[in-house]
Amino acid sequence: MTVRELDAAGITEPVLRDAYARCRRLNARHGRTYFLATRLLPMERRPAVHALYGFARWADDIVDDLDQDIPVRRRAADLARLHEDLERGLRDGDSTEPVVLALADTARRYDIDHRHFSDFMASMRSDLEVTDYPTYDDLRAYMHGSAAVIGLQMLPILGTVVPREEAAPHAAALGVAFQLTNFLRDVGEDLDRGRVYLPADLLGAHGVDRELLTWSRSTGRRDPRITEALKAVEDLTRGVYREAAPGLAMLDPVARPCIRTAFVLYGGILDAVADDGHAVLHRRAVVPRRRRAAVAVDGLVRLLAARATTRERRAVRPGPSALPVQAPPAAPADPAVLERPATAGSSV
Repeated sequence: MTVRELDAAGITEPVLRDAYARCRRLNARHGRTYFLATRLLPMERRPAVHALYGFARWADDIVDDLDQDIPVRRRAADLARLHEDLERGLRDGDSTEPVVLALADTARRYDIDHRHFSDFMASMRSDLEVTDYPTYDDLRAYMHGSAAVIGLQMLPILGTVVPREEAAPHAAALGVAFQLTNFLRDVGEDLDRGRVYLPADLLGAHGVDRELLTWSRSTGRRDPRITEALKAVEDLTRGVYREAAPGLAMLDPVARPCIRTAFVLYGGILDAVADDGHAVLHRRAVVPRRRRAAVAVDGLVRLLAARATTRERRAVRPGPSALPVQAPPAAPADPAVLERPATAGSSV
């Protein structure tokens, strides 16, 4: 399927194709929920999403490598080197690092604001030094760079039926909602890395601090104060999903099934956390495979319906009241692509 995606996107240069393929492998291996949702995008847009994810994962792995023998100064140096490669790639459109090469190409094709990448790298650097967030405002400032900008990077690829700036706050909120979901699910693993991504003031309101979390993690024992605090984090996260929800209808109709699927699957992680009694300090909450498959099938049905509707609309000349889609730029023409019929792909 990688070859067909690259052909559909008009990516023909062998080195660049290899770079995108590497990003796709990173997405498939590390981002199961995200990768599953991406399969519901039009084929020609998937490589760009893989490039965004691949780069984010590359940087995150530098910061979060569990090998405790790697000193912080070396991680900082590796991250600084990646940032230099990124800036050079965005400026020159070239890089010896495949993941950066694919990202730079995606940024050029979709005219993605380079500030989003700089903000992302700033949050990655802070992860090397900051281990606690006193307030939700402090955490939200961090998540602007680590999550909100991911939604903003995605928006030009997805396309919108409203002015992009109208959809942007909802796209940013969705990135934050996804990351808060991960923070709640992974609180135990993050604690093992020496970090607490839950606001200290919210935890403190329920009598919880880092010491109590560490005690629970190390002993395997529960405490009702922790359960109540984690319920509060769940409520907070669901509120951010509500902020993001109106943005789904603002997307290009053929992109909506992908994002709606991610929306439902990540929300399902919250449900799994709650169903497991908020025991995230002791085990990882997982969305059942059957549930994931059902959501994927629903997304595929919605995708096929959206494509059929789009074809019908294109068959009718739009009147002056028609609302145009701010779709991504067309890929460079490739005669080989024009000979292939578009097909929907969905893999669970």
